Amino acid sequence: MTTTEIGTVVTERIVRSGEFDIAVYEYGDPSAETIVLVHGWPDTHHLWDAVVPLLTTRFHVVTYDTRGHGRSTRTQRTEDYRLDALASDFFAVADAVSPDRPVHVLAHDWGSVQVWEAVCEPQAAERVASFTSVSGPNLDHMGKWMRDRLSRPTPRNLWQPFSQLLSSAYTFFFMTPGLPRATFGLLGTEQRWQRVVSIMNETAPSNVTLGPTFRKDIVDGLLIYRANIVQRMLSPRERRTEVPVQLIVAGRDVAVRPAGYDDERKWVSRLWRRDVPAGHWMPFSHPELLATATTELIDTLNGGSVPRGLRRAEVGRGKRPFEDQLVVITGGGSGIGRETALAFAGLGAEIVLSDINLVAAKETADLISAQHGMAHAYELDVSNESDVTAHAAAVFEAHGVPDILINNAGIGQAGGFFDTPSAEFDRVLRINLGGVVNGCRAFGSAMAERGLGGHIVNLSSMAAYSPQQGFSAYSTSKSAVFMFSDCLRAELAAHNISVHTICPGIVHTNIVATTTFSGLSADDEKRKQEQYDKLYRMRRYGPEKVAEQIVRAVERDRSIVPVTPEARLQYQFNKFAPAVVRFVAARVKLT
Repeated sequence: MTTTEIGTVVTERIVRSGEFDIAVYEYGDPSAETIVLVHGWPDTHHLWDAVVPLLTTRFHVVTYDTRGHGRSTRTQRTEDYRLDALASDFFAVADAVSPDRPVHVLAHDWGSVQVWEAVCEPQAAERVASFTSVSGPNLDHMGKWMRDRLSRPTPRNLWQPFSQLLSSAYTFFFMTPGLPRATFGLLGTEQRWQRVVSIMNETAPSNVTLGPTFRKDIVDGLLIYRANIVQRMLSPRERRTEVPVQLIVAGRDVAVRPAGYDDERKWVSRLWRRDVPAGHWMPFSHPELLATATTELIDTLNGGSVPRGLRRAEVGRGKRPFEDQLVVITGGGSGIGRETALAFAGLGAEIVLSDINLVAAKETADLISAQHGMAHAYELDVSNESDVTAHAAAVFEAHGVPDILINNAGIGQAGGFFDTPSAEFDRVLRINLGGVVNGCRAFGSAMAERGLGGHIVNLSSMAAYSPQQGFSAYSTSKSAVFMFSDCLRAELAAHNISVHTICPGIVHTNIVATTTFSGLSADDEKRKQEQYDKLYRMRRYGPEKVAEQIVRAVERDRSIVPVTPEARLQYQFNKFAPAVVRFVAARVKLT
């Protein structure tokens, strides 16, 4: 035994496959279930250095250098890289490391392509318990997918194969005799490759781990392209498998477009698909996600409870639009928050709702339960950052990371600036702006780290772009939410997390009746509240209509959503005639 640079004890052995010696590396308890990790070009078993430690506490983890790479036998014969030969190597390794039980497999790039070859062989299900495929398609399936699309020449069906051919154009260069070997032999240094991969995957170059034989691997392994691509694309076979397959599809993969996996259900009996906003080399950029996804599939196949993410990923199961999604809503005890919770629950989502009034939050949860939905109520003051952080931790522990976060909690306030005490001004900012910031910080960071994308909905207001007298604190808070959302949207775009800014106009909710009017006596304030509540009620625009717009914004990925006709009109008017808006605000007082 030796200890490798990844800090895990490893047992090294050589497995014989025909005339080839395959270098095999084993980690963890040999008596535990076995996971075999298979790399592609131009990697070695070091591709998995960040993934292995995440799996060894529970599994017997096996990596190996495929033929022509690392410490395995090298060859310059093109025919030695055919998929059937590489599949034979895989079975030889599986038989050696787990002779009595089928193995689970996590494979990437050409490693995934060769495992596809293996799992489509007769009786493969007796040797392979599950297959998690990352950025490596079945070439026969890809060929049939292209033929099917081209046989039905709609614009979409023509564009999809064409875009795949564009993405795969580099392979034609790789298949030319001599030139790619000379090019990579001259320019294929470790530093250049690490830089290229880090840019493509938005990860640090230090995360891109290469083996000591990289300069040879990047050249010798090129023969795998010449040995397989043309044959499989021109003469695709009918290949099926009974092995449960999980696809991890990289949305920003430069080599394989996501649409190329759309027909896999035709050839796989049990299929899951997770689309991830990531580049091609996810073992470097998303090791935790790959380890978690693989473990969840194994646990599920062993009879454990099915995690929400895996339920959502199952292909071929009919479900409602937001089924198996977790929605977190603040200020869910009444008004827009309550109606939004009911709307998403009605579309299948599991709801976590909070409110400073726990009784009101529980009432919303009871309404959802009465409609056969699932909801959980919490008490929360969104203005307190430590409370929000603790709430998020409790939600992660009990329910998981949300798919949709809705920062709705807020208060109303009116009154002249000089009539508004500084403490009241600060209170409005702490709740209306601070609550949004606290929610995004506590939940958004976990959503980004998870790597599966998502949605954040921030409740702003028509007041954000409508300067007016008597609303300086409220309008300032909502305008800040508007700009904060713009900034956050830019930062989270790389994580495929959409940020939606909802700007209601005149909507009748209980916020009107509870609005604070600074500078008035208690009796005058009550009269104002009743007056405006009556006016808003006469508007006949309830919170359920705002909830509909929030659902639609998430479904259609809309960034800024003015709600109500006056909000939409004012949004456009403020963009094209801001001076007129300021002129009117200086001469018209609404409070």
